Amino acid sequence: MSSAAALFSLVASDWHRTKLVIEHAAGFSHDAIHVLIGGAGPLFVAFVTRRTIANWLPWLTLFVLILFNETVDLWVERWPDRMMQYGDGAKDIILTMALPTLLLVTARVTPRIYGRTRR
Repeated sequence: MSSAAALFSLVASDWHRTKLVIEHAAGFSHDAIHVLIGGAGPLFVAFVTRRTIANWLPWLTLFVLILFNETVDLWVERWPDRMMQYGDGAKDIILTMALPTLLLVTARVTPRIYGRTRR
């Protein structure tokens, strides 16, 4: 195994264990956590980067992070049926990205509902 693959494997394993602790400690369902992260994640990135939710950066940052998360799940977890695992990963991506996509589109298309006018 190359050093890059070994490093990814180590990071993936650590992230996966940390994620499991967070999921169990939060007391919410796995799906609910994806929806909550999808709502709060882009708002947090927009705040930290001083961008509006109409900017692509908050959405794109969350999208990259959720793709990393799902890649880690595929790397670490071994389900008896890989197609079920792929389906669950796709569901996680959809649940996480649905609200940020809605916020991005509405902020860009109809900014007046957020109390701003189109620039």
